Amino acid sequence: AILDTIVDFTSVDTFPSFKECDSIIDKTKKATCFRDTIHQKLREQLQKHSFTVKDSIDETIFVDVLINTKGKVILEKIKSTENLKNQLSNLDSILKVCVGNLPLIYPAIKRGIPVTTQYQLPIRIQLKE
Repeated sequence: AILDTIVDFTSVDTFPSFKECDSIIDKTKKATCFRDTIHQKLREQLQKHSFTVKDSIDETIFVDVLINTKGKVILEKIKSTENLKNQLSNLDSILKVCVGNLPLIYPAIKRGIPVTTQYQLPIRIQLKE
């Protein structure tokens, strides 16, 4: 018998999942539930903080996170403009705390084994003077 030894490491069999998404069977709906839930939970965390700015801001930042095999979310990198960094110098540390406060996630599965996955989350920052 020929053994299937080619493994595609660019995709997973099961996406990471929050508890509320775990019962969804359809792969696309489960991925959408995960994306919507992680955005909602981050938004709730960010709204607990107050920000003051000199000029109005309407920008999108990109937050790279790793979800390890234990379901822990780790902040990898934040991509934002110099303007945003200057006006919200504490945004990076606040995001680190917000990501650290996310609940555990069921990790992605590849061939029955939990695997680490990386995601890039776009977050729109809208603040008025």
